[in-house]
Amino acid sequence: SSSRRKSRKAHFSAPSSVRRHLMSSNLSKELRDKYHARSIPIRKDDVVKIVRGKYKGREGKVTQVYRRRWCIHVEKIQKEKANGATVLIPIDPSNVVVTTLKLDKDRKDLLDRKDSTKQ
Repeated sequence: SSSRRKSRKAHFSAPSSVRRHLMSSNLSKELRDKYHARSIPIRKDDVVKIVRGKYKGREGKVTQVYRRRWCIHVEKIQKEKANGATVLIPIDPSNVVVTTLKLDKDRKDLLDRKDSTKQ
């Protein structure tokens, strides 16, 4: 539907399986050339580089994909609270570029399927 109200409702009440696809990140130029895919759903243990915002230029491994809050947590991207506890900073998946993929059989198959459609 082109209705703003319905689109927003569908987006914010989307189930986890749909959010996985919506929380995709672009691949780096090297990975893009290698796999012939522009973006892929982000996943724990991928290595990402932050390209927008306060933490631009920092690189690290994804420690958590927090689908309920539409964000990811990257290791060493944290701040200290007044009581001394450290808190992970939420990062939007659209603001990162995947530099290293955690590959397993299923993910390899996904990339092969994407590659076969490009040729």
